[in-house]
Amino acid sequence: MANAADSAGEIKVGTCSWTDKALVASGWYPRGSRDAEGRLRHYAEQFPVVEVDATYYGLPSTRNSLLWTERTPDGFRFDVKAFSLLTGHPTRPESLPADLRPALAAARRGRDDTDPGLLDEVWHRFASALEPLRAGGRLGTVLFQFPRQLAPGVPAAEFLRRCRERAAGWPMAVEFRHPGWWREDRADGTAALLAELDAAAVAVDMARGLPSSVPPVARITSPRLAVVRFHGRSEAWGTGSKEDRFRHTYTAAELAEWIPRVRALAGRAREVHVLFNNCCADAAVRAARTMREMLDAPDPGPERGAPATDLAVSPAARAPR
Repeated sequence: MANAADSAGEIKVGTCSWTDKALVASGWYPRGSRDAEGRLRHYAEQFPVVEVDATYYGLPSTRNSLLWTERTPDGFRFDVKAFSLLTGHPTRPESLPADLRPALAAARRGRDDTDPGLLDEVWHRFASALEPLRAGGRLGTVLFQFPRQLAPGVPAAEFLRRCRERAAGWPMAVEFRHPGWWREDRADGTAALLAELDAAAVAVDMARGLPSSVPPVARITSPRLAVVRFHGRSEAWGTGSKEDRFRHTYTAAELAEWIPRVRALAGRAREVHVLFNNCCADAAVRAARTMREMLDAPDPGPERGAPATDLAVSPAARAPR
């Protein structure tokens, strides 16, 4: 399977899940490939990268990491979402192992910040379970997707630094849901902070013009990796159900807006992961296939009217650490 690649970095295109119920029900998986092993093996024959979404809702297991490594070829990448408690999202005690639930419940009753010791233990278990992926060369990055409540400012920057301390030695990518991080007057500071943390900035495509819309800014903050996540362009992003928020069929014209940006990112990072999160039926896999075909086509060079690409590189991101 050929991967889209620029002269510098490799571009890997995939989706934000291979187990999404809507995808499984769509009939995309052929007969004989619909059990857990068959689905992953089939997916890995089609795409070279996937995002693991389930780890946001519950801690991963070492067994699954071993199985995922065995069932995928060399060069395949898993981008693993950080568990919700680690990113400051609301977390139900029952999503934790039984022995950790009392500590979280006590913090909730006292309305205090979560015990740092609990966070350290959760990160330790999370990282230990992912170690087979890293050892097997399958781990792309750990994706820290922060909630919209994390507004830019000094307290938020310190929170990010504490997250990075827990994740020391691990690849890290950061997606902000508060639009203020990438607005024009703050974008340079945000990029500098992520470069300081050696964390890859996640660029997003989503509905434009809503109060919660994150600008489609593409910045290089780590020479190792750049990530682009396509959430769809539903106008129900801030109000609807999960299905409403992510229901979108990308047109070729919408994808074409990102071709020069993705190619430019690949000129400055060793890998670029392009992931589709418009997870309704098989919309994500169809968009990923179209994007890969467009990237594999010969580069026509600068096009009149092509969108400007925000690719400033912070000094700290110019060389590997």
